[in-house]
Amino acid sequence: MRRRLGAVMLAVVLPVSVAHAVAPETTKKARSKHHAKVSSVGAPTHASKKVLPRSVVRLAPEKASFGALYGLHGTADALELKSSVALVMDQDTHEVLFSKNSQAVLPIASLTKLMTALVVAEASLPLDETLTVTEDDVDTEKGSRSRLVVGTQLSREKMLHLALMSSENRAAHVLGRSYPGGLDAFVSAMNAKARMLGMMDTRYVEPTGLSSKNQSSARDLATLVSAAHEHQIIRELSTSPEYQVEVGRRELTFRNTNGLVRSPSWEIGLQKTGYISEAGRCLVMQAKMAGRKLIMVFLDSAGKYSRLADAERVRHWINATLPTARSDPGLSS
Repeated sequence: MRRRLGAVMLAVVLPVSVAHAVAPETTKKARSKHHAKVSSVGAPTHASKKVLPRSVVRLAPEKASFGALYGLHGTADALELKSSVALVMDQDTHEVLFSKNSQAVLPIASLTKLMTALVVAEASLPLDETLTVTEDDVDTEKGSRSRLVVGTQLSREKMLHLALMSSENRAAHVLGRSYPGGLDAFVSAMNAKARMLGMMDTRYVEPTGLSSKNQSSARDLATLVSAAHEHQIIRELSTSPEYQVEVGRRELTFRNTNGLVRSPSWEIGLQKTGYISEAGRCLVMQAKMAGRKLIMVFLDSAGKYSRLADAERVRHWINATLPTARSDPGLSS
């Protein structure tokens, strides 16, 4: 029988062996491009008529996320979240209000850009310096598209804005490449900052999150959110609903990848979304509700809008139960 949800801390524990599982190897590419992409079928049905063969496109199935491969989606929780990993924590007291597989180490996709922003912000580099998108910034990992064509010139602040708000991969890569010492020095700075913050489950190999080798746990990411929230520029740029940028002779409008920033029901102080197939849909936020500042982490959510729906489920639960939970002297973290 499913336990009823009450004003108590929720915790779903993942076996330690899964939390530190070795990342699965990437599936090998098909040997024959012809069989992987297109095959022709069909034949004339009447002697006097010619029927053109129809091309059937065979789309390769989307890769399973690491969380799915580890069996994390089989973990039940009282809120019935679609995210296989979740954590809700009081920012001030560090009290854990909800935990589901929070120690699992998984790819974090564009949540990586939060550390990218933190390193840039703390390097005190000139925000008005003009940076240029080059061929080096084109994604060869996933082949993702970008509206910032090669040759685009924007200030460091605008690149940071687009990286945080609309998760622009080329903008994030430019920020790392233009760091003193280059990209390698930047990635080293990302990992050094993670260690300094005590994020022992975290590793970065590049600044965008396109690589599945960028990995962390929900507990580490909560620490990152708290550290990033101390910087006003990260708070403001990550929660901006939309932004207009002049690219060449055109003015392009970029929108926030997190629709909750436009909802009057939310008071969000910082946010970042992420997605690659290996990571599933991811979301981190700092938000105020029920009189408290909370940090929320959702990883490996199945479904395009499920991470936002999970956040809404948590918000309704918090608003319904937190006042009672706060007055309960038996509540533990």
